[in-house]
Amino acid sequence: MLNPESRPEANTAGTGAGAKDEQLEHRRVRSDGAHLTTEQGVRVDHTDDSLSAGERGPTLLEDFHAREKITHFDHERIPERVVHARGAGAYGYFQPYDDWLAEYTVASFLTDPAVRTPTFTRFSTVAGSRGSADTVRDVRGFATKFYTDHGNYDLVGNNMPVFFIQDGIKFPDFVHAVKPEPDREIPQAQSAHDTFWDFVSLQPETLHMVMWLMSDRALPRSYRMMQGFGVHTFRLVNASGQGTFVKFHWTPMLGTHSMVWDEAQKIQGKDPDFNRRDLWDAIAAGAFPEYELGVQLVPESDEFAFDFDLLDPTKIIPEEDVPVRPVGRLTLNRNPDNFFAETEQVAFHTANMVPGIDFTNDPLLQARNFSYLDTQLIRLGGPNFTHLPVNRPVVEVTNNQRDGFGQSRVHVGRSSYEKNSVGSGCPVVGGEFGDVFAHYQEKVEGSVVRRRAESFRDHYSQAALFWNSMSDVERTHIVAAFRFEVGKVEDAGIRTRVLAELTRVDGELAERVAHGLGRSATPAAPASEHGKASPALSQLNTTFGTCATRVVAVLMADGVGAADVHQLRDELTQRDVIVEFLAPVDGAVRSDQGEQVAVDRAVNTVASVLYDAVIVPGGDACAAALSGDGYCVHFVTEAYKHHKPVGGFGTGTAELLQRCGVRYGSRPEAPTTMAVDDGVLATDRTGEQAAVEFVEQFAAQLARHRIWERRTDAVPA
Repeated sequence: MLNPESRPEANTAGTGAGAKDEQLEHRRVRSDGAHLTTEQGVRVDHTDDSLSAGERGPTLLEDFHAREKITHFDHERIPERVVHARGAGAYGYFQPYDDWLAEYTVASFLTDPAVRTPTFTRFSTVAGSRGSADTVRDVRGFATKFYTDHGNYDLVGNNMPVFFIQDGIKFPDFVHAVKPEPDREIPQAQSAHDTFWDFVSLQPETLHMVMWLMSDRALPRSYRMMQGFGVHTFRLVNASGQGTFVKFHWTPMLGTHSMVWDEAQKIQGKDPDFNRRDLWDAIAAGAFPEYELGVQLVPESDEFAFDFDLLDPTKIIPEEDVPVRPVGRLTLNRNPDNFFAETEQVAFHTANMVPGIDFTNDPLLQARNFSYLDTQLIRLGGPNFTHLPVNRPVVEVTNNQRDGFGQSRVHVGRSSYEKNSVGSGCPVVGGEFGDVFAHYQEKVEGSVVRRRAESFRDHYSQAALFWNSMSDVERTHIVAAFRFEVGKVEDAGIRTRVLAELTRVDGELAERVAHGLGRSATPAAPASEHGKASPALSQLNTTFGTCATRVVAVLMADGVGAADVHQLRDELTQRDVIVEFLAPVDGAVRSDQGEQVAVDRAVNTVASVLYDAVIVPGGDACAAALSGDGYCVHFVTEAYKHHKPVGGFGTGTAELLQRCGVRYGSRPEAPTTMAVDDGVLATDRTGEQAAVEFVEQFAAQLARHRIWERRTDAVPA
């Protein structure tokens, strides 16, 4: 696995880092070697049977231990989040690269490269309950809490840079529409149903976000390979009080990668915790996820320089117009100790601001500033949720707020009001600019109205921009997603309205979707044919050429060449690839030399969808055994259909790949290694040098993520 100490970014302590990390540590309760006690600290001698009047008599009310134990169990659940209920989190730190952003903000955690700021990041799905699967088609949350020297700052974003609605007053309507339908409470964690598409067809402002939702962005391969965005336009404020509009971007250092829809659906059955497990396992193995924070900056003088409104959360600023400039790096390097205490109880809030960052008049952002705090009050039992260790700032907290449910501070002194004299006037207000939060001074005036600005009215141009920016492969996936989702809609009128709206985005898109539904697309109005594109929106432009932390399955059976499989594993591991040996049976297989080769998993307990690539090692007996095992054949065939790299190393593997429906042919420039279709390698050679050459070529294919040009429509299921 990756060695974090080999990377200077992960080994730079930073001023004050140790002290702040210690403040993030909370009291851990260890049970190792401890006595069982009640909540009052009284030791207990027996906990298997309740106190009763005789062995078969009634249970006695005086059994305080049984009552306490059952009562606590009855109350150990809290309300789950209405949205973003299913999540996974990790601790880490953020460190700026340099101080260039100091020209625009006094937020020192963004500008001082000597400061390493502790963080907690929570990733999540949006629509499903806590018990839903990880790999559903959905938006993903990407929220980071920065425990800064000036208080907590929360960057509460998603893996898509826009949102469905423009004004927060519609948020309850949107969520009600995408949640399971209330009469039957189905479908769970899906947008493929009538109420969601009814809402979409009647609210054109949703179309840009819907394009993202129907794209591969809604199916991230891993939280470690997923972009994040602040969504809204925020404001940076510098030491002179000057403001600059800002958009926040997170870019994963492993590149941005997704699943295919068939794969995502199958993983929901094979491992519904796939993304959560992937994050945990990577951190536990030392392969720390890393993300680069970037910003798009717009001077206030250019507020109206675009053909859209900067305050509209359904719009992006194309990177070709305003480049993303790198600021620093986030590294996630510690798993939580307790899911409930930390990941479940962490409370994010868009209004958790620090000096140097401020709001804009984005109407969705303003509503979120109200809603998040309101949510925490009921979910976490009152106003003192900030006392929970995961929410506690690393700086000292002093104010006149008192009492309430969950109060854990023991306040001393006579005064709890301001101004006062008996407490020496403390706590006092004020301080140096940059140390205190001072709201950005902006002149605001206007009539009190319920009316949206005309600059918010264009709902189609950026939806068309997204479509124009996609590769052919991505367009095909988007069309398939629309066909699946709208195909689940029972109401014919809703289908008609959705298709009519798509004609206003792009005629080709509408026709292709309509064809799959057995209908025709009737234009509601001329399509948005501006012809603009933004290459940065295509995920195919975010592949960074690394195979680190990819998981490769090596299928083997009795008769395998032990030296070959171990050599393959060694060569791949040196490239930070994770390798698992799979076989028709668990335990071990016998090599061609009679040795025992340990098996990591039986192939019938996993599936190809849980891996990034597959290799079948040679040996005639091994290849024959795999060819005769239907599960193994399906494993290879399915990986091939999902555009993953496939390899055959050693004698008999070419025939095995043919049995699995894999096309192949020789490549003149590499006579010792056959190129079996694109992204598939097979060779009859064995030995150390052959393994080195094979893995070098295979790793290059693995770094591509998927072999999209591969035609798999004729491969048997």
